[in-house]
Amino acid sequence: MTAPAPLLPRLMRAPQAAAYLGIGTTKLRDLDLPRRVMGGCVVYDRVDLDAFADGLPYEDQDDAAGDAWDAVLGA
Repeated sequence: MTAPAPLLPRLMRAPQAAAYLGIGTTKLRDLDLPRRVMGGCVVYDRVDLDAFADGLPYEDQDDAAGDAWDAVLGA
């Protein structure tokens, strides 16, 4: 029997959200993504993080948005 896959939290603080996207917390804050407030804590919604990642172009796409991820990473 295999172990169940770990559940990802829906709401994440900045360090978790940054790790989820594979970037640092400074870059995460530079993205100006929407944030929610829960009990005085600022959190990122996984749905918003997924939407951001889904909106990034693939490497071989040739369009103006192709520089979005390079801008995030400072490349």
